[in-house]
Amino acid sequence: MQVGIDSFAAALDDASLSVSPSERLRRLVEQIEYADKIGLDVFGIGEHHRREFLDSAPAVILAAAAARTKRIRLTSAVTVLSAADPVRVFQEFATLDLLSQGRVEMVVGRGSSIEAFPLFGLRLEDYDSLFAEKLELLLKIRDNEHVYWSGEYRPTLNGQGVYPRPLQNPLPIWIGVGGTPQSFVRAGALGLPLMVAIIGGETRSFRPLIDLYREAGRRAGYLPQQLKVGVHSLGYVAESTQEAVDDFFPGYAYAITKVGKERGWPKMTRASFDAQRGPQGALLVGDPDEVADKIIRHSQALGGISRITFMMNPASIPHAKLMRATELIGTRVAPALREVGENEVKVL
Repeated sequence: MQVGIDSFAAALDDASLSVSPSERLRRLVEQIEYADKIGLDVFGIGEHHRREFLDSAPAVILAAAAARTKRIRLTSAVTVLSAADPVRVFQEFATLDLLSQGRVEMVVGRGSSIEAFPLFGLRLEDYDSLFAEKLELLLKIRDNEHVYWSGEYRPTLNGQGVYPRPLQNPLPIWIGVGGTPQSFVRAGALGLPLMVAIIGGETRSFRPLIDLYREAGRRAGYLPQQLKVGVHSLGYVAESTQEAVDDFFPGYAYAITKVGKERGWPKMTRASFDAQRGPQGALLVGDPDEVADKIIRHSQALGGISRITFMMNPASIPHAKLMRATELIGTRVAPALREVGENEVKVL
C-alpha cells in the first residue's frame, strides 16, 4: 500500500492566517522535501480559489517540489477539471513530469467547492456535463499526440499537436470522487484508478460504491489490478493518542463548524469527533500503531486499497508539529502497512 500526504495549502484559523502566504508556501515545499527524504510514496496538492487556500495553481507548487525531491510521486488532489482547459492541464502536468523525471500523477474531479465556476464564467448547472466532456478530451490528449475532437464547451481540435509529451506513457490519471454513484461507475467504465475522499461517516459505508466501480470496470473488460482504489482521509499522527487528539480537535472543530455553516452541517462537537475517531469512523487520528491498524481495517472493509493519503490541513496544526506528524507517518505508519502480508490486506 502506498502512503502519502495531501495538502490544500490552507490557513483556516487566525493563527495560521497570521503567517505570510510566502512563508506558508515555503513551509509546504519544506514538508514535501521532508516527506521525500523519509520515504513517503506520494504528496498531493489540492485546488481551491478562495482566501484561505494558496493552492489555486497546484502544478506550480508541485514544480517547486519537483526541483527539491528525488523519489516521491507528486500529484494534484484534485485538479478541478470542470473549470479548466484540458489542453493546458495536460501541458502543465506533462512539463512537470519531464521536470520530475517521471514522478507525476493527476487526480481529476469536479471539485467539492463551487467558487471556480463563477470565477471562470461557467454555469453551475453544467457541473457534471463539463466534467464528462473535459475528461473525455483529457484522455484523448493523453493517448494521441495529434488530437481530433469536438464538443460543446471548447473549440474543436482538428489534428493539432499537444506538446510537450510526458516522460511516462501513459501519464497516470486518477478520478477523484466523493459519494456520487455515477462518478464511481464512470471511473470503472474508463478503467481509471479511483481516489475516494472519505472525510466523514463510516469508511465501510463506501464499500457498495467501490463495488459499483469494480463491477463497471469488470464489465468494461479491465483486469482487477488495473482498478486501483485509493483513499483520501482526514488524519493526524502524534507520539501518543492523547497528544494527537489534543492537537487535532480544536482546529478541526473550528474548521468543520465554519464550513458547516455554508453547507448546512451541524456544529462539530467532541462527541461527534470521538465517534469519527472510533473503530469504524473515517478520522485517522492517534498514535502510529493505532492509525496503522485502523487503515488495515478500513482496507479490509473496502475490499483492499492501494493508496492512503492523510489530509491534516483542517486542524491548522503548527508547522513543527506538522513536520513531526509527517515523520511519524513516514517512519512508523508507512513501514507497518508495507509489512502487512497480502493475506491480511489484499490489494483487490
